[in-house]
Amino acid sequence: MRRTVVLLLAAAMLAMSFAACGKTAEPEKPVETEAPESKIDLPDGVYAAEFKTDGSMFHVNEAHHGKGVLTVKDGKATIHITLPSKNTVNLYLGLAEDAKKPGAVLLEPTLDTVTYDDGMTEEVYGFDVPVPVIGEEFDLALVGTKGKWYDHKVIVLNPVPQE
Repeated sequence: MRRTVVLLLAAAMLAMSFAACGKTAEPEKPVETEAPESKIDLPDGVYAAEFKTDGSMFHVNEAHHGKGVLTVKDGKATIHITLPSKNTVNLYLGLAEDAKKPGAVLLEPTLDTVTYDDGMTEEVYGFDVPVPVIGEEFDLALVGTKGKWYDHKVIVLNPVPQE
C-alpha cells in the first residue's frame, strides 16, 4: 500500500512537471538603465542642432530659436536643450510607461539662465538628452510638476559645427 502511494505521488509530480513544460511565463522586460547605442556618424565636436518635438507645450526656449547644443564624443551624442520654464521636472529616454518602472533612469534638470531678445533674463530648466540617432524620431517622455507623464516624439536635425 505504501509503495502504491509513493508511486502515485511520483506519477502526479511527473505529470505536473510535464504540464508546466512550454508554459513558461514571459519575463518582464528590464528597464533600460543606460542610453541605447548611438548611431551618430559625426566627428567628435560641438554642434548647434535643431530639436523638434511633436507637442506645442514641449519645446526649446524661444531664446534658443528651436536649437540645442549637440556634443559628440566617441560616436555618442548628447544634446543640451533649454526649456521655457521649470514646469518639466524630469525627462526619460523612452516611453512614459517605462519611466514609471522601478530602476528607470530619469534625466535630471540643470538650471539654465536665458536672455531674451528684449534683454530680460530668466532661470529655467535645461536637460542633457542622449541622442540615439540624428534625423530620425525617438521617444522622450516627460513628467511635469503635477506628476503626470507624457509621451513625445522628438528629432534632432541639421547639426552645424560650432566654432
